[in-house]
Amino acid sequence: MNWEKFKSKSVSQRKNLKSLLFVNKLLIIAIAGVFTLGTTSCSSQKKLAKKHAKEARLAQIEQAKADLHEIINDDGYIALDVKEQKLQKVKDLNLDDKEIKALIPKAEEKLARDRAAYQKKLEEDRQRAEAERLEKERLEKEKTTKTVPLQQALIDIANAPNLREANERIAETLKLFESPNVTVLILINVEGDSRDYDRPTTIQKYLELLKDQKRYNNDIENIRYNAAGKITELELKTRY
Repeated sequence: MNWEKFKSKSVSQRKNLKSLLFVNKLLIIAIAGVFTLGTTSCSSQKKLAKKHAKEARLAQIEQAKADLHEIINDDGYIALDVKEQKLQKVKDLNLDDKEIKALIPKAEEKLARDRAAYQKKLEEDRQRAEAERLEKERLEKEKTTKTVPLQQALIDIANAPNLREANERIAETLKLFESPNVTVLILINVEGDSRDYDRPTTIQKYLELLKDQKRYNNDIENIRYNAAGKITELELKTRY
């Protein structure tokens, strides 16, 4: 009876041992599977990262080439500072590409020419502005030289102390004109390019009006002369 119990117990222990070994084997396989899966996943991520890095580098190279060609082929449509920034950006990338290394010196030469052309244009613009300023000053001085005597003559007629002296001043002033019938235009309003004039009169009538009203409230706007230096048209501006 004891032998049967011992035999039964031994068989049960062997079964338990086999079950334990089987479970351990499954656990080892599972752990190995997880390790293999983790290793495979890590390897895939590294490959994907390398792929993305390579694609990004190729994109940088293509963009750098495009920017360099744009600088080299530009005919002045891109601002100089923008081109300089693009070139510096490409150089800062320090890309190891033969074409880019060959294009950078060409872009630098192009920018050097562009800078020289830009500086030349600035100097030409400065000289042009200075010439225009001097010409404007010359014309103003010339206008003042010619208008001051006439302006004073008109003031003197209006301020004449008596009729006889007023008539004498009118006679002297008329000598400056081609004839007593020279047209006098009086500008009364300016709005943009629109210029409004009073009814035209003659220099004779205008001087007589000054004599009668004893008031001169105009400024000389423009004078036209003939070849002999006589006034052929007088344009005045109303002073308000």
